[in-house]
Amino acid sequence: MPTMLGVLEAALYADDLDAARGFYGDVVGLEVITAKEGRHVFFRCGATVVLIFRAEATREPPPPDALPVPPHGAEGAGHLCFSVPMAALDDWVDRLTGAGVAVESDFRWPNGARSVYVRDPAGNSVEFASPKLWDMPE
Repeated sequence: MPTMLGVLEAALYADDLDAARGFYGDVVGLEVITAKEGRHVFFRCGATVVLIFRAEATREPPPPDALPVPPHGAEGAGHLCFSVPMAALDDWVDRLTGAGVAVESDFRWPNGARSVYVRDPAGNSVEFASPKLWDMPE
């Protein structure tokens, strides 16, 4: 099997990029890497990148002078999980609820890991979970 290092980027879709920037930038605290009005906003998250696209804009083929990235775009809510140390999950719940974000679910898995689920402004399911969920170190 060829070598793989992990997930470099993950994409979600949102119609309102300003609301997405507010959630992922202001509430979650991710750094904006780049943004293109009406098309996308990209965030740095540790060693990975979170891409937020407007699906309608990314389904259009690129113009001849653009990079040859194939059209894509999803319908409906997606899912993203942030890896959070177990000891920081209460702080995340406080931060999220303090920003007016409702916690949809907060529970412990049979292996002792904890997951906290919220929705971003586009309706995507956003999880904050201990790496123990997948038997990974914190």
